Amino acid sequence: MTEPPHLAAIRESYDTVADAYARRVPAPAGLDPVSRAMLAAFAELVRPLGPVADLGCGPGKVTAHLAALGVQVFGVDLSPRMVALARAAHPELRFTAGSMTALDIATGELGGVLAYYSTHHTPPRHLPAVFAEIHRTLAPGGVLMLAGHVGEGEHLRPAGAYGGHPVSYESYLLPPDRIAGLLAEAGLEVRTRMVREPEGTSTRRSGTFLAYRPGG
Repeated sequence: MTEPPHLAAIRESYDTVADAYARRVPAPAGLDPVSRAMLAAFAELVRPLGPVADLGCGPGKVTAHLAALGVQVFGVDLSPRMVALARAAHPELRFTAGSMTALDIATGELGGVLAYYSTHHTPPRHLPAVFAEIHRTLAPGGVLMLAGHVGEGEHLRPAGAYGGHPVSYESYLLPPDRIAGLLAEAGLEVRTRMVREPEGTSTRRSGTFLAYRPGG
């Protein structure tokens, strides 16, 4: 299968900024109370369901947080440098390089999937393939938590990020209704949706979705 062209830009960009990203992005313990509460709720939901994949895990801080909450979790990231940093910081956990469009995970293997601020670089036309892979890998009754930036369809092309490094990825801020619709089209039942307005240092709205593979 030919790799979608946007993946090379994302991989190269995050390989470039990985070290600065790992230094600057806070661990979940430093997040606001609502964000921590959503991660804790997800952990409670998936603990009894089996393995959980943290897709777009970056340097593994959220993966390690879920593990500390008793979740059987492993991380997957497109950037080999991010995976190397995650392995160095959390050698007790498993991290692999891989793409959300073609996961090396068996059908129905997972009790849960976390996609935490990791899908907004995916062009909208490729999101159905990502959500289809998540549906495929979840067992019936399995839970997806998807969190990330939302908007009204903005398409952003940042010149640099995390220490001023040049990057070539792009960001797509979709309306919450569209994200929920794409999840439903992939066969995932959205049961919880939360949209937050910008606060503190944040200038963007964010959305969190809990969606289930029916059955189980």
